[in-house]
Amino acid sequence: MPLYSENRPWGSFHVIEEQPGFKVKRIVVKEGGRLSLQSHLHRHEHWTVVEGTATVTVDDKVVALTRSQSIDIPLHARHRLENLHKGEVTVIEVQFGDYLGEDDIIRYDDAYARS
Repeated sequence: MPLYSENRPWGSFHVIEEQPGFKVKRIVVKEGGRLSLQSHLHRHEHWTVVEGTATVTVDDKVVALTRSQSIDIPLHARHRLENLHKGEVTVIEVQFGDYLGEDDIIRYDDAYARS
C-alpha cells in the first residue's frame, strides 16, 4: 500500500517508502504521457522499468527501456520519461539525496505548461 499518491497530467506516482536519504516511487505514465524535461539540485535517481516501453532522455542521450532494464539519472542531469507506445509504462524510481521534496524540480520543457 503506498504511503501517498498524486495524479498528474501524464499519469500518477505512488510513494512506496520514504526514509532519510532515499525515497521509492512507482510511476505510471499513461499512453502518450510525458514528464517535463527536468533536473534536480538535491537528488539523483535510479529508474527500473517494470511494465511497458519507456522512452528516457538523460542529457543528450535518448533510449527505449523495457521490463527489467534500468538507468541512472545523475545529479543535475536533464532528464525526461515518456510513453510513446501502447498501454501504460510503470517505472520504479529510487531517489537518493539529502532533500527529496517534490519542489526540487527545475523544468526546462513541459507539455502541460507547468513551471
